[in-house]
Amino acid sequence: MKLAKFEKNKINFDDFKAETSLEKLLDTFTSPGLVIGFPWPSFFSIDTLSVTKTVGKGRTNLTFIRPDIVQADATTPYAGFNRQNTPSRNPIIQMHFEPIAYGITSVSNYVMVFSVENFSQNQFNLQGFAGAGIVGNAGTKVLNGKQTVALTFSNVPPSQPIYGYLEQTSGSAWNYYSTVIRFPFPVVQV
Repeated sequence: MKLAKFEKNKINFDDFKAETSLEKLLDTFTSPGLVIGFPWPSFFSIDTLSVTKTVGKGRTNLTFIRPDIVQADATTPYAGFNRQNTPSRNPIIQMHFEPIAYGITSVSNYVMVFSVENFSQNQFNLQGFAGAGIVGNAGTKVLNGKQTVALTFSNVPPSQPIYGYLEQTSGSAWNYYSTVIRFPFPVVQV
């Protein structure tokens, strides 16, 4: 008996384009007269959740609503979604994050970045909850191809769990790969 071949394509995350520019995203945190510093990439990452790591520290976790397939043994693990297959409920990927579980003890700002691949133009609702904090860059997003889409969370108390979600509202097939929660890049006064 011959076994079916597994997916051989490895996704290069460097090919993903940001839906919102870094400058525009940082506008949700900054005031006039502040500019972004140079990006120090991994130092500011707090955690990355994906199909193969769905739970972080404390109550940090992923919620998958209406996936067609979750392929954990693929070369690049993914969850496939398609609103056309589930018209009674929109497909959603959601991340919950508990700051205090990561040793964060002061009011902080965060960026939550979803990495997705769309096989046609799809429309999404990007939303979040920050309790007493502020959610930025939320709203309708039209995505096509390999993209990242980010929510910002400002002035979040350490004991406040937050969440963000990407909900498909129209279109067809797309894949979800990972969500990164990180601190924003530093800003400097000019």
